[in-house]
Amino acid sequence: MLKTVAKLACATLFATLSVSAQDFLSRARQIMERADVKRAFQHVESSRDKILAEWIELTEINAPSGKERQRAEAVKRLLDTYRLDRVYYDPAGNLVAIRKGTAGGKAVVIDAHLDTVFQEGLKIKVEIRDGKAFAPGIGDDTRNVEAILASIRALNQANIRTRSDLIFLFTVEEETDMVGAKRFVAENRERIGQYVALDGGYEGLTYGGIGINWYKHHFIGPGGHTRSKTPPFSATLPLARAIQRIYALAQAGEVQIDLNIGMIGGADVVNAKASDAWFTVDLRSTDQKAIDDFERRIADIVREEAERVGMQAKTELVGDKLPAAQIPGNLDSFTVRMSEAVHRAIGFENVTLSPTASNNANIALLAGIPAISTGAAPCGESHALTEWCSIEPFYRGIKKTIMLEVALAGLD
Repeated sequence: MLKTVAKLACATLFATLSVSAQDFLSRARQIMERADVKRAFQHVESSRDKILAEWIELTEINAPSGKERQRAEAVKRLLDTYRLDRVYYDPAGNLVAIRKGTAGGKAVVIDAHLDTVFQEGLKIKVEIRDGKAFAPGIGDDTRNVEAILASIRALNQANIRTRSDLIFLFTVEEETDMVGAKRFVAENRERIGQYVALDGGYEGLTYGGIGINWYKHHFIGPGGHTRSKTPPFSATLPLARAIQRIYALAQAGEVQIDLNIGMIGGADVVNAKASDAWFTVDLRSTDQKAIDDFERRIADIVREEAERVGMQAKTELVGDKLPAAQIPGNLDSFTVRMSEAVHRAIGFENVTLSPTASNNANIALLAGIPAISTGAAPCGESHALTEWCSIEPFYRGIKKTIMLEVALAGLD
């Protein structure tokens, strides 16, 4: 991993030196003034009704993580009509569409994930009111799936050809462990030059990835009936004590870290002392040392509370650890600075740049690929049944997507 980070740092430094004299904002504005780009924007404006209808249709296809194929098939049917060079499923189940460039070189990946966090069998119906669309998954990440589709149509309608290839990547299992992105990046690392994850945000972008570790901590005891004399305690007692200490540790504020204990389990019936009481920990930070330190301190707390009542402790990882992807110099790379300029050129005044991505951009960064993440519409209440997105700004978000594609891939 350290070698990968070092390689990206060198590559980023080289890119920064080679473009340091460029006025990124001026270049972005020049691109926006091109006749073909204006035609692409006009196509978005003339297709508003179609875009909204398609966005709704895709949202109403439930796509639990790991079970995205029905939604993927709907997207593929559209892609098959777009005169792309290749449309296919890769071994992970990702849907991949390639639009060849004119000059070769490494490709720009534009990524949106197909999956949602919602349970299988959920019936989804989009509701429109007060200028917003309400539905589970409307924003995370269906808005960005539709933004990519609309952008491809606009590029084709305007006869725009980029210099680098554009790879439109619709990934699977982002919500569970970024499985699709991990597989795609691992198998295609040498052909990818830049990576844009459309996931989250609207007026700003991320340039670094937050570290994410998930754990499941168990307290193992003999169990028993409520009235049994031995053991004296349910395994929930050391669990409760440990949770209290862990939250006190997090609230001390010694380091910048996000911690959540989101799931708890014990016995299966009311009148049983739990023989296996467990809880999960979601640990996140931009500082990998902080994550490592908290992992050790939490493990000590769990062990101490188990020993205190004569029980055993067991810890398992939930998915793979995702290290913090904070790459020295990436903030000043061509990818980040041009993406920032695109946001400003498109009309955003207060563009935020954050190192806290927790999406497929992390996977690209960890592989040494310059990457950002952003989104195509302002949305709220992600991962809730009450999720919503504002409709009117979405059309500007699609234009921003087009600009990112052509500015990063280059135009003749």
